[in-house]
Amino acid sequence: MKRILLLLLVVVLVGLGALYVSFLPETLPVDATPKVLIRSANPPAEMRLYAIEAGKMMSQAAFAYRGGKFTEPRVFGMGGILIEHPKGNLLFDTGFGKDVDTHFKTIPALMRATSKYEKEPTVAEQLQKSGIALSELKAVILTHAHWDHVSGLADLPGVPVWVNDQERSFIKYGDDATSLIRGFGDLNYRVYNFPSGPYLGFNKSYDVFADGSVVLVPASGHTPGSIIAFITLPGDKRYALIGDLAWQAEGISLPAEKPWVSRQLVDWDEKRVRELIVHMHQLQAAIPGLVIVPAHDRRVWDSLPKLGSRD
Repeated sequence: MKRILLLLLVVVLVGLGALYVSFLPETLPVDATPKVLIRSANPPAEMRLYAIEAGKMMSQAAFAYRGGKFTEPRVFGMGGILIEHPKGNLLFDTGFGKDVDTHFKTIPALMRATSKYEKEPTVAEQLQKSGIALSELKAVILTHAHWDHVSGLADLPGVPVWVNDQERSFIKYGDDATSLIRGFGDLNYRVYNFPSGPYLGFNKSYDVFADGSVVLVPASGHTPGSIIAFITLPGDKRYALIGDLAWQAEGISLPAEKPWVSRQLVDWDEKRVRELIVHMHQLQAAIPGLVIVPAHDRRVWDSLPKLGSRD
């Protein structure tokens, strides 16, 4: 009996040791930055980008990327990115909706136990305050379909919801990660593909307005149909909306993946996520001024134009 207890103790200690190691700093290996063909873009002069902050969760840097500290609080922002374009306005993700108290109960227990959330005015409320009618939205484009990116969809009835076929299947047949959006019923889904050819090292893309201003690329990894959106504004100001490929900017700048426990909770294909993190790290080095926008890094979002500053 004593031997069995001793063996169990050794197994527990080894497991705890391995868990501890998974939080230690470790950057991903990066090859020399490849040459990147940067396509010219012709965004209309009226095009604008606005960050709509709509909720936040309080956590620690340690849970966001390897090497982050448990003693360093981090704000994980929630919200949507509004693109105003003469051919139609696009909203990327939705942040927390008015029913977030109910929605929060759908997330894994460990995440509920290690974070707390705070409400902010919803995307729908802020759009209304700015005089933007739902009919002016060409689409809500989901970077992926996890709960914190779709919570506000219930407040945007009738607006087309754009997803690619992989993410549509993930929503329809996926696990608990997409239970919230399934619970919204038959949304106005529009399934798109990627007919526009290679773009910045991705083998296919979708140039939404055929002017290079908004280009979607498949970034399967965090979820089967995750995307990255490249936005080019007048003056050649470039952004990359990377969803949850990395939770905080250090994930790309170092580059470093999420710690093991976080990856197990949220990432569908860890290997592919690593590859994409490295690729975005290389693009950041290759494209001067490219602003990488993780969906949950409030520090980055605070640097973006806000809807309240809209003329």
